[in-house]
Order: sequence, then structure tokens, then C-alpha cells
Amino acid sequence: MDPSATRVLIVDDDQDISLMLSALMKKEGIAPVVAYNGETALKLVPDKMPDVMLVDVKMPGIDGMEVLRRVRKMNPQLPVVLITAYAEIRASVEAMRAGAFDYLAKPFDHGEVIRVVRAALAEGKRRLRSSPEDIAADNYLRAMMGPSDAVTRIIREVNRVAHSDFSVIIQGETGSGKELVARSIHQISRRGEAPFAPVDCGAIPETLIESELFGYQKGAFTGAVSHKGGKFELAHGGTLFLDEIANLPLGSQSKLLRVLQEKVIYRWGAPNL
Repeated sequence: MDPSATRVLIVDDDQDISLMLSALMKKEGIAPVVAYNGETALKLVPDKMPDVMLVDVKMPGIDGMEVLRRVRKMNPQLPVVLITAYAEIRASVEAMRAGAFDYLAKPFDHGEVIRVVRAALAEGKRRLRSSPEDIAADNYLRAMMGPSDAVTRIIREVNRVAHSDFSVIIQGETGSGKELVARSIHQISRRGEAPFAPVDCGAIPETLIESELFGYQKGAFTGAVSHKGGKFELAHGGTLFLDEIANLPLGSQSKLLRVLQEKVIYRWGAPNL
């Protein structure tokens, strides 16, 4: 799938409805992504980064209302449109008060579906560009990297992820501007006032990597006469940028993966490290 394509995540356990909506999106030049249950949809949000979600209210397991609540916490900038039967409209209105952008009633009017989706896409763009910081970051990247189509695509991805709490992988050759992108994400995120801590993983001696990242306890090794926080603690509330992360030893990579999964760090010399 083209990473710059406009994406709509369709969440409905009725495969016929999902296929119909997918065909309608494709006809409008919008890339559909389909999930047949709430659990799958919540996993696809950080993976596919949709621009809009269409979510059926009535589904087994995690229903549409719960999907709405969780998405609001994951990415409050993402517009969610609820799919409902006419008999459930009152409940859908209540859901809108809880943060849904709009609702679509079954059976669908195709013109109404397109109108609501286009409105939700416009609202999503407005939310992403609602602060001066967003515009400043865009101008910064264009000034540093040039006004090309590729940079425009990068800016779009930056705006998508900056308002979330997702861990982000930035790929590119040496000198391509990975740190510029990381700083832009930090600048326009809600962590922008907190520290931005870059770490060159290829420049730190292997024997010091873990103490640099995680810090160490007093007495952890000869010369450790006091506690010292690492880069994770330095970046608390902000952004930690791990440059050239592939240069870390495999043992350190596994410990780093644990930190990213559990969101907990242990200083060198502390239990459970």
C-alpha cells in the first residue's frame, strides 16, 4: 500500500457490508483497510495509521463503543464515524458526545457515506494542523530538506504520528535527515516542552551502552559511587531518539525491546535488569 495514500479503516463483522464499503472507498480513490472485529481494528490503528475509521456499533467481543473509547486514548486526532441501524441512532448520538465524529445509518445512502467520509478526512487534517507548532515543524522540514514531493509525504507521516504515543521507526541512509524528522515529531507532540534526548548507539562503547541507556545503581561496578540516571530517565516525559539502533549488541537490543514493551526500566545493578 502506498504510504502516502489516504486510508479508511472499516470495522464491521458483516463481510458483505465491509466489501461494499471497501468498493465504495476504492471508487473514490481512498485506500480501504478492513477489520472484522474490534480487537483486530485496534491492532491495525498504529500499524496502518488510517485517516478515518468507520466502526460498526454492534460487534461481538469489543464493540464499536469500546473501540471508540480506546481509539480516543490512542490517537485523539483520528476521526471515528460510527455505523448503526436506525433503531440505534439515539445511542449513536450519545457516542458522538463521547467523541465520535459522526454516524452512518443502515441501510446506507452511498452519497451520504462519501459526504461523511470526506468531512471526516477534512476534520482529521484540521486537527493535525490546528496548532502553530505543526505549521512551524512543516516549514522547518521544508527548509532543511527541500520542497519536494518526498518531503511532503514525510511531513504527512510526521503529523500522523506526532499526536500519538506510538514508538516510531525512522528509516533512511546515513545523512538523510532521520534526526531532523525525530526532532519535528517531538516538537509538535504534546511532549514538545520536555527533553529531546538523542543517543548515537554506534558511538558508545559496548561496555557502557546499558549504563548510558538505563543508568546505574550505586555499587553496580567499581567507581559507581552514587546512583546515576540514564538517557531514558533524562528523556522522561519527552522523546528518546536512538540513532543507529541496529549497532547495539544483541543482548542490549533484547533488553531495550523489553523496555519498549513493558514501559519500565531498571538501572544497571538493580534487580530484574
